[in-house]
Amino acid sequence: MAVSDMLATALNGANIAYLADLYAQWAKDPKSVDPSFDILFSSLGDDEAAVLHDALGASWAPRPSIITGEEPPPPAKGGPAGGLAAQDSLAIARLVRAYREFGHLEATLDPLGLKVPAPRAELDPQTYGFGPKDLSREVFIGSLLEPLLKGRSTASVKDVVAALRGVYCGNIGAEYLYARNSEQREWFRNRLEGDNWQQNVSVAERKSILKNLAEAEGFEAFCQKRYVGAKRFGLEGGEISIPSLHAIVDQSAGQGVGSVTIGMAHRGRLNTLVNVVRKPYVAIFNEFAGGSFKPDNVEGSGDVKYHLGSSADVEVNGRSVHISLLPNPSHLEAVDTVVLGKVRATQDDAGDTQNRSGSMGIVIHGDAAFAGQGIVYETFAMSQLPGYRTGGTIHMVVNNQIGFTTNPECGHSGVYGTDLAKSIEAPVLHVNGDDAEAVIYASRLAADYRHAFASDIVLDIVCYRRHGHNETDEPVFTQPVMYKAIASHETPHTLYARRVVEAGVMTEAEAQAQWDAFQDRLEADYKAAESYKVNKADWLEGGWKGLTAPGQKPEQAWPETGVALDVLQKIGTAITTVPEGFNLNSKIARQLKAKSGMFSAGEGFDWATGEALGFGSLLLEGHRVRLSGEDCQRGTFSQRHATWTDQVNQTPCTPLNHIQADQAKIEIWNSLLSEYGVLGFEYGYSVRNPQTLVLWEAQFGDFANCAQVIIDQFIASGETKWLRMSGLVLLLPHGYEGQGPEHSSARLERYLQLCAEDNMFVCNITTPANYFHALRRQLKLDYRKPLVLMEPKSLLRHKLAVSALADFGPGTRFSPVLPEVDALGPDAKVRRVVLCSGKVYYDLLAARREKDIKDVAIVRVEQLYPFPEAALAAELKRYPEADIVWCQEETENGGAWHFVDRRIEKSLTRAGHKAGRPQYVGRAAAASPATGLARIHAAEQADLVERALGLKAAR
Repeated sequence: MAVSDMLATALNGANIAYLADLYAQWAKDPKSVDPSFDILFSSLGDDEAAVLHDALGASWAPRPSIITGEEPPPPAKGGPAGGLAAQDSLAIARLVRAYREFGHLEATLDPLGLKVPAPRAELDPQTYGFGPKDLSREVFIGSLLEPLLKGRSTASVKDVVAALRGVYCGNIGAEYLYARNSEQREWFRNRLEGDNWQQNVSVAERKSILKNLAEAEGFEAFCQKRYVGAKRFGLEGGEISIPSLHAIVDQSAGQGVGSVTIGMAHRGRLNTLVNVVRKPYVAIFNEFAGGSFKPDNVEGSGDVKYHLGSSADVEVNGRSVHISLLPNPSHLEAVDTVVLGKVRATQDDAGDTQNRSGSMGIVIHGDAAFAGQGIVYETFAMSQLPGYRTGGTIHMVVNNQIGFTTNPECGHSGVYGTDLAKSIEAPVLHVNGDDAEAVIYASRLAADYRHAFASDIVLDIVCYRRHGHNETDEPVFTQPVMYKAIASHETPHTLYARRVVEAGVMTEAEAQAQWDAFQDRLEADYKAAESYKVNKADWLEGGWKGLTAPGQKPEQAWPETGVALDVLQKIGTAITTVPEGFNLNSKIARQLKAKSGMFSAGEGFDWATGEALGFGSLLLEGHRVRLSGEDCQRGTFSQRHATWTDQVNQTPCTPLNHIQADQAKIEIWNSLLSEYGVLGFEYGYSVRNPQTLVLWEAQFGDFANCAQVIIDQFIASGETKWLRMSGLVLLLPHGYEGQGPEHSSARLERYLQLCAEDNMFVCNITTPANYFHALRRQLKLDYRKPLVLMEPKSLLRHKLAVSALADFGPGTRFSPVLPEVDALGPDAKVRRVVLCSGKVYYDLLAARREKDIKDVAIVRVEQLYPFPEAALAAELKRYPEADIVWCQEETENGGAWHFVDRRIEKSLTRAGHKAGRPQYVGRAAAASPATGLARIHAAEQADLVERALGLKAAR
């Protein structure tokens, strides 16, 4: 039979096209294809190559050796000799690749045995022409199966299949062949096929695994016995995840990792706290009895025990590793990017900015949450971006094969719940949770991959959930078959103890003694829990040392924050100086000329320049600054231009990093189009480092809606729930300029509704200088609070929204209330005081000046929370006879009105003012935050301004 006929027989039309395409790739670069095809193509003669050439047509250029007709190197001894051998080599290469690509589909992953993999045609030798009688035939494999069949260039078909099934269809199912990086594919192939891990588990390792399993399962068994009916979201069925975490940490510590940050939902959290992070068992038992995780003298609402975090320095093989488990609310995956942000901050603090290998994140997912929560994709999408990469994250999926009551077929599309990982070509290791040694091997392999490639990897531990969603839930209602199997299924510790005993590593009595000793320890700590007291909180340690608990200090929240004038001028020089040879955009050049004029005259400083002065002054004082958000380098409204782009070669330049040699650095990152993930990242960054100013800017303020979980569960309440302060700044463009409902309101009312216990600053600022001071205040207080700022849009270039250089200088500070600025005459003659906040002030001011009104004062409330009751009272006291109006441009059911109403009343009482309550002036209540019609917007705005100034009767 001719060679061309053999190839046609071996491959159908679709496959020949596929093979020909690979052949073209190989001809250009042999390393660009899988090694199995490299071997195959290297062994082809001219006639065989011609078949593939015909399939390709004339649109490609083969390697020179093929063009010149040079003879290929002779095959290895025992290599193909004749047509049948060549056909076998081609077929066996396809079979080998099929196992590497599809073997996981026949892997034995379900410990309950309920999901039996169906046979796959791709893995059947008959698909490739090897019938039952051909399985003993020797075929040429060259180095195709090195190191799996070490030193063998030929093997029988059945030996090849057996070897491949042992690697790819056992208790580990590996998905990695979709990676476009050939080095990563080769790394995985060599490890999986060459490690021979089943034969290389030492006695010491087996003892360690059993000990860790005894602690994991023993803790759950003890709690089930002592706290019957108590919710703890136990780990029963998935206890192997604790030894897995130990293996990852141990392996990573040996690679130089000194800090590990873990994020997870509630299932298994208590077990992770005590057995990995080393929170004392006695502390957990005290919390079961109603005790608090914090000292009695520290304020805060606290949280349920399975949401809390902890941290500790743990010795791992002679190395000290700091392990922290971040607190997390019931929004299962919300903590994912918070972990990444904290890891990034830790790396930046340590100067680990190249390889980012010294600190790492581990994110533990549930299978249903991994597939169902969009934040998981955002986490993967950020993993290799310059502003957010952390050197790779290990994702552990504790796969219970159920989501509350939802079966996998209703919980995700595709084959696996982990298929999302393929979006960034992250490898996935599926492993049977009842095979402890397989799990530990896969855990170490994951750590090695992360270290080798600084990339994410997923470890999918397929296990089960012994109880319902919680310990009081009845799962039989919805999964009777699964829970019948679980009821008779032996626990992971029981299974592995038997395996260890059968291997002769320990006797049955020794294994039982180990279990009993641990139970005795838990019993002792259970008794000690009655008198246990938390002596100190850990929130003011490490990088937070020197800061204080905030207490009740709303009236002292404006320290002096002015800066020497010569320092301000130095910053001005830096931000208006273009490096030699830099091709600056002509429009920006004109802006710089205007900016330079501000510093020469000492007047007319706009919003962006005030911001740059705030950033620059902090940099000179040794504080790093990090700003990220969608398009924030330029600014959504082309106002910031904090990073310039060379118009010829696209090289970036950030002038604030060139003020002087010994300064801190600013990072400004245009984020991916994400709010939820990026805001979580920046929050995580801020809780790690209180000496860095961390800011997130929304493209438009209402886009923060998409990050509401982070705002509600972390930013607004993290301090009172978990004793975790944050100085994060949220910049939310806000203002009614007739741009429609989605580009008007940042939903100020929602933030104010979250305000209590002095948990954050909420401001709607009208001057660049006050913005400057608000930014600097974030790092000049002896505690940290988030700042939510309604950032302006039209005011960015408003001719009246400017400040003088002196307003930034020595002796100046943030002003929560700004008084009347015009000369109106005697205060006693003022008949009306209009209180307002934000952009509407300039509309009111312009109209009053145009109408030459002298008996209406306008007072700005720049900080809405904590509400400046005393400062406002001092201003209101000036106008004892005036009517008081609150004017806002937002709708009546939005904005600040419902929040400030009664608080203004308290200020009036404090001032001894005759007015009982303020009057509301603004837009009518509406379902949509703004009209989408410019004509209606203009009419509404003119109407509310006239009513506020008393030019038109109130409604």
